[in-house]
Amino acid sequence: MSRRVDSPVGSSDWRPPTSAEAAASEPVPAWVRQLVLLMDGAFRVPGTEFRIGLDPILGFLLPGAGDVLGALPSLLIVMVALRRGVPGIVVQRMLLNVAIDALVGIVPLFGDVFDAAYRSNQKNLALLERHLGEHRRPRLADYLVVGLAMAVVGSLVLIPPLLVLVLLKSIAGH
Repeated sequence: MSRRVDSPVGSSDWRPPTSAEAAASEPVPAWVRQLVLLMDGAFRVPGTEFRIGLDPILGFLLPGAGDVLGALPSLLIVMVALRRGVPGIVVQRMLLNVAIDALVGIVPLFGDVFDAAYRSNQKNLALLERHLGEHRRPRLADYLVVGLAMAVVGSLVLIPPLLVLVLLKSIAGH
């Protein structure tokens, strides 16, 4: 199927691409790349080659609230992944990146430095590109990272009740 896309003006056979055609021709939308740049690397730190984005700046200027605001654009990238059919385990890994960024980012000063270095949006863009550009299956690393995170969260949930149980047993035994 050939259609002319040079210019819509004066062209009788021009039509805008359908969403399916746009998705096929552009694996990662340009606005996603712009969003990643804005959030993770839009500004160069004077006197260095190091770049930061709005994510650590918002976290620094608005402690707590800035980290929540910084997570919202990150979730847009995850939504693109869901709409483009990225495997569930990879989406979970992307959500893990957003959660780590937001949770560690809450810690005053350390969290802001962490935000500047961790760059969860760039990590998620790389995951998105890997699975859209080459239509690859999830890697073993995707399963390991998500599995490890689930084990850590599970441990954090189970350890306090177990410690209380051990404490109660030691009190009752004496």
